[in-house]
Amino acid sequence: MLDTTLNLGSRVVLPKPEFDLLLADLRQSGYQTVGPRLQDESIVYSGIDSLADLPRGVTTEQAPGKFRLMRTDRERYFDFIPGAQSWKQFLFPPRLKLFSASKEKRWELDRSDDACPRYALVGVRGCELAAIEIQDKAFLRDDFEDPTYRARREGLFIIAINCLQPAGTCFCASLGTGPRVERNFDLCLTELDDAFLVEIGSDLGRSLMAGRNFELASAFVQNTADQALARAAGQMGRTLDTSDLPDLLTHSANLDARHWDEVARRCLSCGNCTQVCPTCFCWDVTDTVNLTATTTVRERVWDSCFNPYFSYQAGGNTRPTIRSRYRQWLSHKFGTWVQQYGSLGCTGCGRCITWCPAGIDHVAEIAALREEVKE
Repeated sequence: MLDTTLNLGSRVVLPKPEFDLLLADLRQSGYQTVGPRLQDESIVYSGIDSLADLPRGVTTEQAPGKFRLMRTDRERYFDFIPGAQSWKQFLFPPRLKLFSASKEKRWELDRSDDACPRYALVGVRGCELAAIEIQDKAFLRDDFEDPTYRARREGLFIIAINCLQPAGTCFCASLGTGPRVERNFDLCLTELDDAFLVEIGSDLGRSLMAGRNFELASAFVQNTADQALARAAGQMGRTLDTSDLPDLLTHSANLDARHWDEVARRCLSCGNCTQVCPTCFCWDVTDTVNLTATTTVRERVWDSCFNPYFSYQAGGNTRPTIRSRYRQWLSHKFGTWVQQYGSLGCTGCGRCITWCPAGIDHVAEIAALREEVKE
């Protein structure tokens, strides 16, 4: 190991075999190392032990309603764009037990919680890290704080990855969330053929790297990485014009545009877009009782504003049509989210486009709405 001091912002070259030792150090420190894995012709986020668990030599072809894995002649580990899953499942679990109760002579509540896991997330892209920051605004507000989210967030170690191979549905460059990861990571990787260019983002990341064998990054290596990122920024599959957002979607005169009807004819209200979205946070609370009514469990579960019953109130359903539900989702994501949290609710990952079975492309829908209201 070189006798050199690592500072925040330092960039060094880490040979790929050393990365497995870094993962081992994280597990020894009590982290569960989680990263992308191949499963069922897609890519999921699950436990990993080494680079061998990652999808090596794989890329993805993505278009509206289409996802396909393809083999490449490059033996790299991060040339793909992720599948339907996002990292929010580790901070905001799809199903979370709130409490249980059992009755013998009287009802007894059990609020015992399992130990909060500490995750080391491997391969977090710029758009995904931006999505975590957006969810922070929803779950860590001044007037409300979700204790489960906070505990998991505070115990998180993030190994980010600069994205060099955007897919056909990506538009993170339009929103300033990628392909380069700018902040809020512990370590950030840029993949080279035989090594990773590693940027130090936190004191914890610096302490872990201090025990590894690395080399100083030459100007040539750093320029090569920077040029690859610049190319990626110019190869986005989509471009979203945000110059008139959120006004375009929230102006009262545009809420009755004909284009909402056209989209509603295609939308299935299936909720796929909200389930794969890394920023959506709608939930419901369910109670499950056994047949003898002696035990019950209350859980928080993911829900969707596309669920016909999500907007049901005592006086009836406030959004009874697909048109009203799609308009609510799009105008919230690109409109009223700004009023709530000071930013758009989208990071340009493109998942909602890829995993929509009807192939609805909201980048194209926003452009079509813009053209209609100009008439």
